[in-house]
Amino acid sequence: MKGQLCLDGCSVGRRRVARLMREAGLQGRSARLYRNSKVLQRAFYAGVPYCPESATTQQQDQVWVGDVTYLRVAGQWRYMAAVMDKHTRKIIGWSLGARRDSALTREALVQSAWSRCVSPGVVFHSDRGIEFANFEFRKQLGELGMVQSMNRPGRMNDNAHMESFFHSMKCEELYGKRFETEQQLRSTLRSYIRFYNDRRLHSSLRYLPPTVYESRMQGASSVN
Repeated sequence: MKGQLCLDGCSVGRRRVARLMREAGLQGRSARLYRNSKVLQRAFYAGVPYCPESATTQQQDQVWVGDVTYLRVAGQWRYMAAVMDKHTRKIIGWSLGARRDSALTREALVQSAWSRCVSPGVVFHSDRGIEFANFEFRKQLGELGMVQSMNRPGRMNDNAHMESFFHSMKCEELYGKRFETEQQLRSTLRSYIRFYNDRRLHSSLRYLPPTVYESRMQGASSVN
């Protein structure tokens, strides 16, 4: 209000505007909408339940998990979305962008679907971020025949595998490095993901890299 009055040629202080609005019983509508937004938010997220089937896996491409993390380039934020096959720990798709939105997560999902054979019923699990809960991302999952699952409220460990990946990536590759361009960061991420998939040993995979573990699984199933 103070800014608009000044633009209209009326020189007035912020405190005076606040006092006059208070005396007149005037209040900005945004405050009332903000108080109600939590109710609307709970109703919105209630449409994406937690699937118990996402907790354990017995085979590849049964449950995919996704998350988004923050990275810095020349003092500005960049956002990385990644998708992992929960059973084999392999990163099957990722994207990097300047905005944390549905376009970022949909790009990672489409890349994952392109790299894998997606059959109907695959569970996609994530945290409760709006970039996964928005209608555009839900629609993309539906077109792929996937079932969406999200963390239970207050249960961050429901998506522990992706949290662990981002922690490993930052500790092993990114901490202590400065990136002046997005291309430098993108190249480093690409290199680390190749290392993570093809060479990094995982105790949960019998001390094998994800790519080798998947290859041995496929070999064993073909023999059987």
